[in-house]
Parts: sequence; C-alpha cells; structure tokens
Amino acid sequence: MTLLAPRHRPHPPRARTTAHRPPRRPWALSRAAVNAALLLATAYTLLPLGWLVTAAAKNTGDLLGGRALSPATWHLGENLRHLASADGGVYLRWYLNSLLYAGGGALLCALVCVCAGYAFHVHSFPGKERLFGLVLLGVLVPAGALALPMYLLASELGVANTFWSVFVPSLVNPFGVYLARVFCAGYLPDEVLEAARLDGAGELRVFRSIGLPMVAPGFVTVFLFQFTAVWNNFFLPLVMLSDSGLFPVSLGLYGWNAQTHAFPEYYPLVVTGSLLAVLPLVAAFVLLQRHWRAGLTAGSAR
Repeated sequence: MTLLAPRHRPHPPRARTTAHRPPRRPWALSRAAVNAALLLATAYTLLPLGWLVTAAAKNTGDLLGGRALSPATWHLGENLRHLASADGGVYLRWYLNSLLYAGGGALLCALVCVCAGYAFHVHSFPGKERLFGLVLLGVLVPAGALALPMYLLASELGVANTFWSVFVPSLVNPFGVYLARVFCAGYLPDEVLEAARLDGAGELRVFRSIGLPMVAPGFVTVFLFQFTAVWNNFFLPLVMLSDSGLFPVSLGLYGWNAQTHAFPEYYPLVVTGSLLAVLPLVAAFVLLQRHWRAGLTAGSAR
C-alpha cells in the first residue's frame, strides 16, 4: 500500500500592499487662498467706507484736486458747521424726517408683521393658506413697480406730498410677515400657549405676555430689515414729495449732488452728509446684533 503525497494546493494570490493614501478630493482650495478671498471681500466692503470717512474731512479744493485720501488736511469740524447751517439748516430737518420714516415706520411694521405671523401660525381659519400665499405673492412684486400706483392712490386720497404718503407705505412688508411666521414656528411651543389658555388667559393676553416676548429676536430682525429698507428708500419719496422740508436724507443729498456742477461748494456737504447718514444703520446693527444673530437660527432645530 503506497501512501499518496498530499496534493499541493496553490496559495491564493495576495493583494498588493500599497501605502495608505488619503482620499483625493477632486478640487479644493488651500487655506491661504480662502483667506486671501476673504481679505479681498473685506477690503471691497470697507474701502468705500474708509474713503467716505477721510473724504468727509476735506474741503472743496481737496475733493476736486483728488486729495480725498490725503491725511495732510482735516476740515471735519468746519464741514459739520457748514452742513448744519446750509440752506437754513435743512439737513437737520432731512435727518429728523428719515428717523421718523425709518424708525417709526420700521417699529410699527415689525409689530404688524409679528401680529400677522403669530395669527398665521397659531390660529386656524378658512382660507388661511390661500391668504398666506397671497401675502407671498406680494414679495415677488418689486417696490419700484408700486410707486406710481401708490402715488395715484395718494392723490385720490389727498395725502400726496405729505408726511403720511411716505410713512404709511413703510408699514407694509410681506416678506416681514413670512419671516414672522417662521420665527413663531421656531420660538413658540404649542404646549406653552395651551397652558396659558388653560390658566384662563385670553388670546390677546397670551400674545402680549407670552407670544411677543418669545419672538423678540424675530421682531428685531424684521425691524432691522425694514429700517434699512426705509432709510435707503429713494424712489418712493422722489415720486411722492415735492416739498423739500419733507425730504429724507437720501433724497435731500441727491438734490444737493445735482447742484454740485454749478455750485462746487456742495461737494463737502454731500460727502459729510453721506457719512452722517450711515451712522444710524451702523448703530442699529451694532446695538441689536445679539438679538439679530439669535433670530437667524430660528427654526434650525426643527
């Protein structure tokens, strides 16, 4: 009896060992390139403001001679005195008008938008979603397209060339209603509202004591958006107003700038007035940025 040798079995081919390589991304920017792009974007944003700050301290000769960025001369105090006394101090009147149009209008508009957004979120009524869709259609209509119809309506009502012809349209903001509904959905738990109703609070008391304080970030956000929009609004006052005493800052500075070809002494007034016109916007965002940043995250957890 012969012993059969075990048949040799070939070993399976072993996989080739290669060094571990990180996965290659198809395209990626280096950190230096990203920082360079951010630096360019920051410079693009801040350089005009820097030019405005330095140019506001120059006289007519420096501005016309191309020395707006030169630190050799500084006439800011003199420019401010001329600005306050030019044309009988009308710039101060324009400034007050802009504060009333933008500040008061944005405050009431934010309240109206929060009330509407609260009603759309909390209450159920026939045709609610269709009505909300109609509000969203208002977002698609450009504000400039409504200026002429609003002027014709104001003329029919006899309020053209008055304070109310600019102030009342600033109370309406369809996009603010949409934002307010989003904020209410993110900040108002239904359980809290139901508990307040079980305690005997009426709907107005629930909104005033619970709803409005809880959606304060949304209120501030709508206020900032509307304040910026009304402060920078130009076309509506241009159409509605003919009395220079009712002009906002934007329209008043435009009128002065149109006269600089015949009266070059208006150049420093326009530049200095433009610098002062930026300050309320900067102050509003700096003072309210904490609430605004909190409002940007509304509904993120849902």
